[in-house]
Amino acid sequence: MRIAVNTRFLIKDKLEGIGWFTYESLRRIVAKYAEHEFLFIFDREPHPDFVFDVNVNPIVAYPPARHPFLWYLWFEHSVARILRRYKPDVFVSTDGFISLSSQTPSLSVIHDINFAHFPNDLPFLARKYYNRFFPLYAKHAARIATVSEYSKQDISSTYGILPSKIDVVYNGSNSIFTPLSVEEIAKTKAELTKGCDYFIFIGALNPRKNIVRLLSAYDKFRKNNARKIKLVIVGEAMFMTKEISQTYSEISHKEDVIFTGRLSPQRLKMVLGSAFALTYVPYFEGFGIPILEAMYAGVPVIAADKTSMPEVAGNAALFIDPYSVDSIVNAMHQIVESEELRSQLKNAAAIQKKKFSWDKTAEKLWTSIQKTIEIGSP
Repeated sequence: MRIAVNTRFLIKDKLEGIGWFTYESLRRIVAKYAEHEFLFIFDREPHPDFVFDVNVNPIVAYPPARHPFLWYLWFEHSVARILRRYKPDVFVSTDGFISLSSQTPSLSVIHDINFAHFPNDLPFLARKYYNRFFPLYAKHAARIATVSEYSKQDISSTYGILPSKIDVVYNGSNSIFTPLSVEEIAKTKAELTKGCDYFIFIGALNPRKNIVRLLSAYDKFRKNNARKIKLVIVGEAMFMTKEISQTYSEISHKEDVIFTGRLSPQRLKMVLGSAFALTYVPYFEGFGIPILEAMYAGVPVIAADKTSMPEVAGNAALFIDPYSVDSIVNAMHQIVESEELRSQLKNAAAIQKKKFSWDKTAEKLWTSIQKTIEIGSP
C-alpha cells in the first residue's frame, strides 16, 4: 500500500503535542509495516531524523503552511496536486487539516475542537479559518481519529458526525519520563530554583491554558503558606499573552515564578521529575499529555476537572475547578500539607498510566488507517 501523511509538524527541536503524536506513532508504524510505502509530505526541507526508514519517501510541498491563507493554498493546491500525482491508498493528516479538493480517502486526526467553544481565545484569522473549515473536514473525511472519548463525543455532537465514524487513539508518554534519583532531583533544584521545591506547569502560553488564574492562585497560596515553594512555567508564548504579562507584573511573588521557555526532552525530564507537583489547570484539553508525563515521572498531579482531563487522570489527580482561583489555591495547600495524599496520587498514577503508551497509540492509529483504506477500496 501507499500511505500519504501530512508531516508538516515534524520540525526538529520544535515538537509540540501534535508533533509528538505524529513522530511517536509514525516511526513505530513505519518500522512495523516495512512492506508499505509512506509518502511524508513536509512544508519545508525535512530533518533526516524524520525520514525514519527506506520505505519513507519525503516530499516537500511549498509554500510553508504557517498562516491561514497559506493553509488553504497548501492543502487545496499543493497537497491535492501531490495526491493526484502519487495516487496513495489513503491520506493521513495528524493535525486534522485535509484537502477538500482531493478524492483520496482521508483520515483526519482532530485532537480537539477548542476553537468551536472558545473562539475568542485564538487570533481572528485562525479562529475564522478553523470554524469555517473543520466542520467541512469532519464531513469530508472518510474517518476521523481523536485522542479521547471526550473529544469523540464533542466532535460527534458539535459537527453532527456519527460516533461510528470516529476512532479514539489516545496519546502516549515519552519513555524518558521516569522517577529521578534523590541526587538528580537535588541537582536540578539547585540549578533551577536555588534548592527550593516548586510547582510546575507545562504547555504553550495561550489563553485556554489558564496561566492567568494559575499565577493569581499561586500568589494567593504564597500569601497564606509559610513554605517557600516556587512556580515553574515551561512553554513558549504562542498568542494573546498580554493578560499573562499583566497578571505576572501585578503579583507579589513574581520573583519566585520562573518562565523557562521551551525545554529539550532531556531537560524537561529533569525539570518535571524534580517538581513537587504538576499544576495543570487548562479549561479545555483534548487530552493533556503533561498529566500523563507527570504520572510516568512519579510527580503528583493537580488537574482541571473539565473536558478530557478526568478521563486521562482517572483517580490519579487532585481535581480543581479551573474557573476558580480559590479551588486551585485549596488544592495547592492540600498537596503541600499532606504527604499521605501525595503518596495516594502516586500509587494511583502507577496504575492509571498503564492505559496509555505510544505503542498503543501506533496500534490504534494503524487500525484506523486500515478502516479508512477499506472505505476507499472498490
